[in-house]
Amino acid sequence: MPSVMVFSGKLPHVDMTPVISARLTRYAELLKLWQPKINLVGPKTMSELWTRHFLDSAQLVPLLTGAARICDLGSGAGFPGLVIAIFTGIEVHLIESDQRKAVFLREVSRETSARAIVHASRAEEVAPVGADIVTARALAPLAQLLQLSYRHLRPGGRALFLKGADWQSEVEAAHQAGWKFHVKHFPSTTAPDAAILELTEIVPPILHA
Repeated sequence: MPSVMVFSGKLPHVDMTPVISARLTRYAELLKLWQPKINLVGPKTMSELWTRHFLDSAQLVPLLTGAARICDLGSGAGFPGLVIAIFTGIEVHLIESDQRKAVFLREVSRETSARAIVHASRAEEVAPVGADIVTARALAPLAQLLQLSYRHLRPGGRALFLKGADWQSEVEAAHQAGWKFHVKHFPSTTAPDAAILELTEIVPPILHA
C-alpha cells in the first residue's frame, strides 16, 4: 500500500513559559561552555542556537499528544529529545553512543531538571524502550531510521522525524526497501525546505514479506 501523503498546514504555536525559558537559557550556557571541548553542534550555527536548534526541536511538541514515553535516537547535543523533555516533562530516553556527548546530556538534564534518561550506547544495543513516540533529527536516511526505531516503539507507536529538503525521496526509498507506513508531513517553521514527518502504522519488511 502506498503512503498516505497529507499536507497538514502549519503547526500550532508553542508556548514558552518563564520556567522553560530559564531552563533553555541554562542549556545554552552549558552548550557554549562545552562546545570548545566537544563538537556538539556546527560552529556556524552557534549564533543561531535558539532558532536553529531549540525552536527547531520544539516544533515537535504539538505533535506529542498522548505520549508518556519518548525515545530520541542519536541525541547528540540533545536535539530534539532534550528540548522536548524540558518543554513537556514527558519521560524521554536519549540514546547517544558518543560517551562524551552522553556526559553532556546528563549534565544538562541535571541542571535543567529535565525528565531524561541517557543511554550511552548504540540504538541497536539498547534494550527496547517501548516508547509511544520515537524521534530523530539529522541522523540517517528514513529507511535506516525505521530500522533503528521499530524495536524501540510500542505496538501502535509513532515516529516523528525532522527531515531536510529531500524528505520525499527518502519516503519513496523507504517504501522501496519494503517498509509500510502512513505519513503526514508538516512544513518546518525554521527551515523553508525542511519538513516534519509523522509516521504511523509502521510495518517492517519481514512482517509482510
